[in-house]
Amino acid sequence: MTEHRGLMARLMAPVDIAWLAAFRMLYGLLMFAGITRFVLSGWVEVLYVEPQLHFKYPGFEWVTSWPGWGMYVHFGALAMLALMVALGLFHRVAAPLFTLGFAYVQLIDVTNYLNHYYLAVLLGALLSVMPAHRAWSLDAVRAPRLRQEAVSAWMLLLLRFQIAVVYLYAGLAKVGGDWLLHAQPLNLWLAARTEAALFGPLLAQRWTPHLMSWAGFLFDTTIVLWLSLARTRPFAYAVLLCFHIATGMLFDIGLFPFIMTVAALLFFPPDWPRSLLRLAPATLPRCLPLGGRLSRSIGLAAVAGYCVLQVLVPLRHYAYPGNVLWNEDGMRFSWKVMVREKHGSVTYRVRDRVSGRQLQVTPSEYLTPRQEGEMSSQPDLILQLAHHICDDFARRGGDVEVRAQALVSLNGRRAAQLVDPDVDLATLEVSFRPSWWVAAEPSSVPIQLSAARLPRR
Repeated sequence: MTEHRGLMARLMAPVDIAWLAAFRMLYGLLMFAGITRFVLSGWVEVLYVEPQLHFKYPGFEWVTSWPGWGMYVHFGALAMLALMVALGLFHRVAAPLFTLGFAYVQLIDVTNYLNHYYLAVLLGALLSVMPAHRAWSLDAVRAPRLRQEAVSAWMLLLLRFQIAVVYLYAGLAKVGGDWLLHAQPLNLWLAARTEAALFGPLLAQRWTPHLMSWAGFLFDTTIVLWLSLARTRPFAYAVLLCFHIATGMLFDIGLFPFIMTVAALLFFPPDWPRSLLRLAPATLPRCLPLGGRLSRSIGLAAVAGYCVLQVLVPLRHYAYPGNVLWNEDGMRFSWKVMVREKHGSVTYRVRDRVSGRQLQVTPSEYLTPRQEGEMSSQPDLILQLAHHICDDFARRGGDVEVRAQALVSLNGRRAAQLVDPDVDLATLEVSFRPSWWVAAEPSSVPIQLSAARLPRR
């Protein structure tokens, strides 16, 4: 009992609210900038308006896109809500609406999944339940009674935990022969950048992909430790800035470097914004009200449950046989950042059950080029398109079998069959069960394509 009370006291201990207000502003501004760039770059049209078919997450088949103009209105509303979050205006409404609206656009089509979109949803959800509007906000200006100078320590600890999970699992995902021994897929990606004006000659060296692979592994697995120690924190943050600037310049990974650079500020003391702006220290209360025993227990259980999920969800691929990079079972939402490069080519063989007549169907008849590129190396999406083809023929009065010829290369290996070409995919269910119909992963090692030996254009 005494230990429980001690834990609750540490979790509820008051810390300066400045960190939370600053994080709210930076998060909102990043989301506003990202959404604005997304719209101006034409991605709303490419990802949500042009496709005639959207791939669904199991259980979310009911999520559909707005008509073309509706998607633009939706993204306009998201930009406005993100700006309201940054300004702290009607935060208790704006933050949850932004998070739900942003999650909605991610659920429309699986091929749009990116790790940093998932992280943005998680961070938005956490901000929604925190009093991030009670300082340095328009809410605090219009309603001074909302103002406070301290929040409970558990809020800062929870956000730190979330960022630590991302880095740690991203590092653990790199433990393997492809990354550490063969420098793949970095070897492939850097080989395509050897003509860059500034870094080209360096990227063409044989040792560069290996050095960068090990540097990435060590960075991801240790950066949280260095950020957590007061003596190493300034140097660790400087390294983090250099790392994310370099990856942002070399690879097209969107907002991810910016989100992680902002999130790393959570590891500084809670009053870091006041110190940076040379403001007077906050007057912290000696303690914060703990609420009733029931509310404390429910709150602690909710936080603990969230943390358990964040630990277990990235590990679920161990419940499936085979290599997750090949069969993709448990790949999404597991923080396996930049550890696989897959290229595939898929052709469907459709056979009429009555006449026996056969014909070939290409994915381009149903998908945009971008969707086809994403689908061709992911078994569950290959299965979804097989069902769509079967349904399309059924609407025209046909009763068909659908099989797939899918040749896929993983991290520079020679192309191999991804799915069993003899299995009628139309008879299989889209589910969370192991994909037994996925062919065994290639046993060969990646082809060592050195950037230095690539032909120059």
